[in-house]
Amino acid sequence: MSDQNAQELQATFNIQRIYLKDMSLEQPNSPAIFLEQDGPNIEIQIDVGNQKLADDIYEATVTVTITAKIRDKIAFLVEGKQGGIFEVRNVPEEQIEPLLGIACPNIIYPYLRANIADMVTRGGFPPIHLTEINFEVFYQQRKQALAQAPTTPVQ
Repeated sequence: MSDQNAQELQATFNIQRIYLKDMSLEQPNSPAIFLEQDGPNIEIQIDVGNQKLADDIYEATVTVTITAKIRDKIAFLVEGKQGGIFEVRNVPEEQIEPLLGIACPNIIYPYLRANIADMVTRGGFPPIHLTEINFEVFYQQRKQALAQAPTTPVQ
């Protein structure tokens, strides 16, 4: 086998682009909410997704939704979706899903954390510093939940 053939068969994983796909901030009770003395109750939801764009090219996304409430009033709602385009070539089929569900979110998430903190600060609130996430555990939990989910018969 020539060196060129060996290089063509070598597994490849490259970042093509990291980008902010969507970001929104809602403050339905501003400016009155800034006069509240209590600290907010924070709810955080995280989701990951991916899709094939072309041969050997995939998009992976991480979405975070944060709802901050003071008593029964929403202080702010921020949602951010960070995306990345990745080249995945000559990787065994059974390794692609974990690569897209673990490695790609690990690369994308720090960008999203920074964008969320910046957006919240620009809204006039102290920044929300999202904690690190073990995307391998997150991936395994989602996979287990999907396996245990009841299937609905098609009617």
